[in-house]
Amino acid sequence: MAIEIKAPTFPESVADGTVATWHKQPGEAVKRDELIVDIETDKVVLEVLATADGVLGAIVKGEGETVLSDEILGSITEGGAAAAPAAAAPAAVAAAPAAANEAEDAIGAPAARKLAEENGINLNSVKGTGKDGRVTKEDVVAAIVAKKSAPAAAPAKPAAAAAAPVMAAGDRTEKRVPMTRLRAKVAERLVEAQSNMAMLTTFNEVDMTEVMALRSKYKDLFEKSHNGVRLGFMSFFVKAATEALKRFPAVNASIDGSDIVYHGYADVGVAVSSDRGLVVPVLRNAELMSLAEIEGGIATFGKKARDGKLSIEEMTGGTFTITNGGTFGSMMSTPIVNPPQAAILGMHNILQRPMAVNGQVVIRPMMYLALSYDHRLIDGKEAVTFLVTIKNLLEDPARLLLDI
Repeated sequence: MAIEIKAPTFPESVADGTVATWHKQPGEAVKRDELIVDIETDKVVLEVLATADGVLGAIVKGEGETVLSDEILGSITEGGAAAAPAAAAPAAVAAAPAAANEAEDAIGAPAARKLAEENGINLNSVKGTGKDGRVTKEDVVAAIVAKKSAPAAAPAKPAAAAAAPVMAAGDRTEKRVPMTRLRAKVAERLVEAQSNMAMLTTFNEVDMTEVMALRSKYKDLFEKSHNGVRLGFMSFFVKAATEALKRFPAVNASIDGSDIVYHGYADVGVAVSSDRGLVVPVLRNAELMSLAEIEGGIATFGKKARDGKLSIEEMTGGTFTITNGGTFGSMMSTPIVNPPQAAILGMHNILQRPMAVNGQVVIRPMMYLALSYDHRLIDGKEAVTFLVTIKNLLEDPARLLLDI
């Protein structure tokens, strides 16, 4: 019985997808809930799992082809996993002379031959310990173990070079690869933002002394009290941003045609870098979350981003975005607003710098902040005051608790 393999049902915000990778080839056995194929969309990579045990049949949509929601990708022959070897055996017997089979039996037992084929082992290269020098299953297992324990660096080097050619003296190697859908979508949205917005950036700097002291004092107790959730700097910035958004609703708003939409909630997107590109999962109702809930949510998003497990729902929406280039050593940047949002906050590296405090020159941990905003919706005064509010809240964290 043939079972159709269909693409997932895409949400309204996703028109189509691209077949990224087939993890199985026609004729290979598959198990229920085993990953068969990856579908890459503009936002995430969706995994298609087998719905039954069997053998993968014909592939309808190959890698690189575009697929629509619920479109057929291929088929699985249910229960064919056991039948395939049985059916293949008579064909092999009919095609090969009896003498060849006898020669193979002389080299190795049937179980040994099958195991060698499955693992890419040349039976002729395996030293047999059985009767008359026959290769036993145990001999093949030993060969497989030896193959796996061989230095992996040798084959890895060509693969790495193929993925990203390393520049060497006199070497003019080039490699052309198609842009992923996610990267293409990110590029499209960045150009769209710069083309359709009156985007400006305002800067300020924040003294991180109090936040760092608070974190240093309570980080161990915080982690113990909240089941291993670590206290970082991002939760302070999210908390400060949500408080500032309450005071300046225009920064939390968006433009829809000729209307301004004011949001009575703060869904804060946190930009996360992944191997496939920049993704922005969203903390829903961040204004109601505690520091521990914020840190836990960010940690979960980070792990999902690295594993390619973020769902479309987790990256849809958002009223404000925070991006942290400081994790990569960025000193200053002008982040680009994520449409249809009106603003984005950029964090940067913390550096010890001499500052004038009460007439004295002291060394303080300082961070530059950048707020890029849509000037069509947000006036310069609002943007500057919004950023100053975040600065004040971070330099005196008690304000976050006292709501002042």
